[in-house]
Amino acid sequence: MIEIRNLKKYYGDDNSIKAVDDVSFICPDGQITGLLGPNGAGKTTTLRMISGLIKPMAGTVIVDNHDVTQDPRGVRQALGVQADMNGVYPRLSPREQFRYYGRFYGLKGKELENRVQAIIDELKMDEIADRRSEGFSRGQRQKVVLGRALVHNPPNIIMDEPTNGLDVMAVRDTRDTIRTMRDQGRCVLFSTHYMDEAERLCDHIAIIVEGKIIAFGTPVALMEKTGKDNLEDAFVTLAGQIGLERSEYSLQKNNL
Repeated sequence: MIEIRNLKKYYGDDNSIKAVDDVSFICPDGQITGLLGPNGAGKTTTLRMISGLIKPMAGTVIVDNHDVTQDPRGVRQALGVQADMNGVYPRLSPREQFRYYGRFYGLKGKELENRVQAIIDELKMDEIADRRSEGFSRGQRQKVVLGRALVHNPPNIIMDEPTNGLDVMAVRDTRDTIRTMRDQGRCVLFSTHYMDEAERLCDHIAIIVEGKIIAFGTPVALMEKTGKDNLEDAFVTLAGQIGLERSEYSLQKNNL
């Protein structure tokens, strides 16, 4: 389980840029939690703080009882992170990359080889497992990045826009993999811009706008809350309310 508690991250000399502003929500085991928001809303900053890549200004993240600010090593062991696929090493095969990353997590010998083969089997990578990654398609690189995140068999997975830029078949494969991880009992947290994807996959959704969580619930609950029959319209309604409130505040302020 991933628990996000009052996370804050401000930027600028005067801390005027509130990238993440007191964000809290819980991602349960055996469920898929989606993090939705417009560009610049704070999604990637939140995910990077969860993974320990960015230190929070305030608040913390608890991953299976490990506090990211006090026990970052414990968090790394309990967490797999699928991030930028541009980091794939072109001269190494997927198998070699999985071994390389597995050693970072203390795997070695037969245990390491068993995990590497398990990832190759799970992601259906037999045909490309021993090929150099140079020239791989975007979907194939995505599998390499995901395999590296899973090699130590973490119970929690975070994914930053995992289907962005993929073709139809690769998108379907990735979505099937996400469902499989949930069915394995893993906690899955991912960000996406695709509302239909979130509506199909997610058990719960956190909507972040201007660094704040403005809504959290099941897709059905969010649609019922806004009186809409699809998640995209519900999202636009909820996100639009923030813009309207800001405009009304600015108007009132200017009239003082």
